[in-house]
Amino acid sequence: MSKLTKISVLLAVFFGLDKIVALVRQVIIARQFGLSAELDAFNVANNLPDLLYAMISGGALAIALIPVLSEAMSKDGRKALWDLFSRIANIAFVATAILSILIALFAPNLVGWRLGIAPGFGPEQRLTVVNLMRLNLIATLIFSISGLAMAGLQANQHFLFPAMSPILYNVGQIIGALFLAPVWGVYGLVFGVIFGALLHLLIQVPALIKYRFSWIPSFGWNDYYVRKVLKLMGPRVISIFLVQLVFIVRDNLASHLAQGAVSALSYGWMIQQLPETLIGTAIGTALLPTLSEMVSAKEDFKFADTLEKAFKVLVVITIPVAVIAGLGLRPFIDTVFGLPAEQTDLLLWVTRGYLVGLMGHCLLETAARAFYARQNAIFPMLGAVLNLLIYISLGNYLFQIMGAPGVSLTDSIAFTIQSVV
Repeated sequence: MSKLTKISVLLAVFFGLDKIVALVRQVIIARQFGLSAELDAFNVANNLPDLLYAMISGGALAIALIPVLSEAMSKDGRKALWDLFSRIANIAFVATAILSILIALFAPNLVGWRLGIAPGFGPEQRLTVVNLMRLNLIATLIFSISGLAMAGLQANQHFLFPAMSPILYNVGQIIGALFLAPVWGVYGLVFGVIFGALLHLLIQVPALIKYRFSWIPSFGWNDYYVRKVLKLMGPRVISIFLVQLVFIVRDNLASHLAQGAVSALSYGWMIQQLPETLIGTAIGTALLPTLSEMVSAKEDFKFADTLEKAFKVLVVITIPVAVIAGLGLRPFIDTVFGLPAEQTDLLLWVTRGYLVGLMGHCLLETAARAFYARQNAIFPMLGAVLNLLIYISLGNYLFQIMGAPGVSLTDSIAFTIQSVV
């Protein structure tokens, strides 16, 4: 097995464990709350904190940062890598703190506005969303550092502890669901999220020590590598913002449907994410540092050959997996979630709508990273613009005639078109 294959297998194993633990978490929550208005509020409240995390540390900076970290280490050594990491982490934390304060202050307007995240909810449910969102922002601050720590370790070709972090994040949420939710209701779930975020960060500390991480109190605005990361990050932030807007549009549409639609879409997305993570995310994550090194070494033929093989593997695996999963879903949903028949049917068709786009999502995981490895963030940004335009126009039509399954089908169509383009 090649080094790349071994890394992909390692990531697939841990991503698989993460998804199993996440499924256990969701089952515990589903059996406590069902597809209820309270759970709808919890799921909606995650949107803006998730957007903030994804725009800064989790998506924009992490993927923009890895190629430049690899370049810094190959040219100037590990100290240059950690100096760059420290400066970017400082910038990310301060930016996240400022934006978190603004979101907390304007939360009622962001929730209830007609173009906001849940205009279809009643006043009491919107107030619950506001309170939960403000608590969620504490976890977002923790993730602003933890997400970058994952990128720093991956740039050092260390994948084990970053792969373990999401598992511990889910463990923290399970603790919240089992022990805190019975006391504080849905607020106990948020306290579990905060605890899970702390575990997500702490598990990476031993690896940071092993690779001689050292923090410097500097922003380094004039540093060559910092400017390069920020330049690459600009289009990536826009791309992530557009992708996260898709989730806000999704919940905006679902808030006008019957109770449980938001939670059904969240659960269906989670089920589709299991094969996507095991296949698409594992391969894409393993590829990014390797592709970045090939670009630095100007090995264009190897770059293209590696991508072609990855695409072939993704197509061959994802199509049968989507078909088999879609056909065998009902017994799984019946056994695991224990929902009433009507809610089971809703979740079944919502998930099938998502599975139509499994191949597109998995191809996009690798295709987008191929551009970032070449430090080209413009084309993925244009793809995200296309995705959002399709999602808004098609979603507004399909949700009216198909309900929640129309929203999940819209997701599949939009992301598949983006991946092909």
